[in-house]
Amino acid sequence: MKQALAKPIAMTRFLDANDVAALVRGIGVAEAIVEVAACVREDFSRWADFEKSARLASHSNVGVIELMPVSDGMHYAFKYVNGHPRNAQLALPTVMACGMLAEVATGFPLLLADLTLATALRTAATSALAAQTMARPGARTMALIGNGAQAEFQTLAFHAMLGVDTVRAFDIDASATTRLMRNLAGVAGLSIHAATSVDDALRGADIVSTVTADKTRATILRADMVRPGMHLNAVGGDCPGKTELDADILRRARIVVEYAPQSRIEGEIQQWPEAPVTELWEVLSGAARGRVDDGDVTVFDSVGFALEDYAALRWLHAAAMERHAGRYVELVARAPDPRDLYGWMMAGDVRAGAPAARAAQTGEASSIVMA
Repeated sequence: MKQALAKPIAMTRFLDANDVAALVRGIGVAEAIVEVAACVREDFSRWADFEKSARLASHSNVGVIELMPVSDGMHYAFKYVNGHPRNAQLALPTVMACGMLAEVATGFPLLLADLTLATALRTAATSALAAQTMARPGARTMALIGNGAQAEFQTLAFHAMLGVDTVRAFDIDASATTRLMRNLAGVAGLSIHAATSVDDALRGADIVSTVTADKTRATILRADMVRPGMHLNAVGGDCPGKTELDADILRRARIVVEYAPQSRIEGEIQQWPEAPVTELWEVLSGAARGRVDDGDVTVFDSVGFALEDYAALRWLHAAAMERHAGRYVELVARAPDPRDLYGWMMAGDVRAGAPAARAAQTGEASSIVMA
């Protein structure tokens, strides 16, 4: 049996930062996180279907630029993302991202989108998914250490998905905590308290989320700060040379990671590369337990994995299609005769009468016919 490919007539759907923001605003941030979490869970349950690899990273003394690819044989996705902690001094985000979702059968790019906001959504969604299986049942108080761009999303995710109703927030920049409290002041059933120190934030906390930005080997949490039964959501240690937890914490904890080959290079466990770990897909599928005993200290060593971005991209694509968000663009050259690329280029108004022009009106997608 061979594949006979029908000529694609669709253009690429493009979502810029404002399009994505309007889409999420219309859905509601908490609901968007819950929907993304469902996509992440679905895709992690198909773990064996995906071609996986650690991300390709280019490090410098000021930050990192990464490419994160993954494919399930039907669709291919990748994300371009940076991490530059000093960008705040330049009025730029410390993390910026964009991504693409494409058909494997044709290679045609279905979606090109800003992923800066979606990265925050999927990171928070994945954190809460892990905590659902790792935190003690009934956990309602979270310490949030680091109140930067992730803070609101982490807070809303744990509130919506675990019922966390009290957040004790601390940042060395008090204005960051003030912003967090202002932005979420209207969320029903949620109380946010400004802590004066890490120790103060930990008072009564069942869950601790560390989400700091400095690209250093820091000790945000010491081993003596961690009580039996705590769940640690370690988000900030996400590249070589950047950690947040005392290594002694890891040696007494049950550790879950997204993709072990990547986490051993970039996560908290870079401090203990031979650490015994469980991968998130095992916990979400029920093949392994995130928590065995109420006294366990559990750590979700989150560095971000391409499969989460795949889930975010397919969620974005479906949500944009349903709500007619964004616009179609001619991202790739579409000559009527693919062998005459030069002639197409020199023809003047190359869009006139081209199949792609019809797609802007119809929104039709490329198709595969089995012959």
